[in-house]
Amino acid sequence: MLERTILGAGVTLAASDDGDGIPVVLLHGLTASRRYVVMGSTSLQRGGHRVIAYDARGHGSSAPAPAPGAYGYDELSADLLAVLDELELERAVLAGASMGAHTILRLALDAPERVAGIVAITPAYDPVAGDERLRRYDALAEGLHDGGIDGYVAAYDVQRLPAAWRDSVTTFLRQSLARHAHLDAVADALRAVPRSRPFADLHALEQIECPAVVVASRDEADPGHPLALGEDYAGLLAHGRLVVEDEGSSPLAWQGGRLSKVIAQLAEEAW
Repeated sequence: MLERTILGAGVTLAASDDGDGIPVVLLHGLTASRRYVVMGSTSLQRGGHRVIAYDARGHGSSAPAPAPGAYGYDELSADLLAVLDELELERAVLAGASMGAHTILRLALDAPERVAGIVAITPAYDPVAGDERLRRYDALAEGLHDGGIDGYVAAYDVQRLPAAWRDSVTTFLRQSLARHAHLDAVADALRAVPRSRPFADLHALEQIECPAVVVASRDEADPGHPLALGEDYAGLLAHGRLVVEDEGSSPLAWQGGRLSKVIAQLAEEAW
């Protein structure tokens, strides 16, 4: 695996580049890092794909944004375009979770010629969501800023989840946050990203014509990424389809090997 440093839109991004074949770029979600898209699985590389993954600005080993508010989708999509340009990828299959999914969809609207196919994992952006959602993100940002990882976990309140999921979610939160070099930058992103709009309304998705898969999660384990919203995304994308785990199973987005198979299938179709 080749570790790279890429100059994004005014920030330095930490990236990895591994394998040969159809290029697949992985984008993680808010507060995660590049390992937490396919959860460390290498089945894409073994299956004949070149896999590029990078830490978003302020996350993982990447540099913080130049200003606390510079974590919006204008900046995030510009970073993604910079990654494609630096690696001389005219087109690539793009797979991203939550914030990463919205970044991909924004680029697909702005520069459709660069996007061969899309895997949108657990999208959460809802243009008509109320202020309660922003208050929750602000509480998470405050918890992280004032209390570090413990403060974030306390603000997340895993007790609101069914008992079967609490331990695994707590472990995931602690492990993923421990990978960040700049926790204050992640706190800034927690305030800025939810206030940014990757597109004006969901009907903008009808303009995206490349092959697309939406990987949704059931609400019991992952209430922050509603299944109904994933269904809406899949229904509006011109060539979209929905994939979701069986009832009672761990979310597909948490299963790196199975998720990699979904990405590989979409990549073969798109290429």
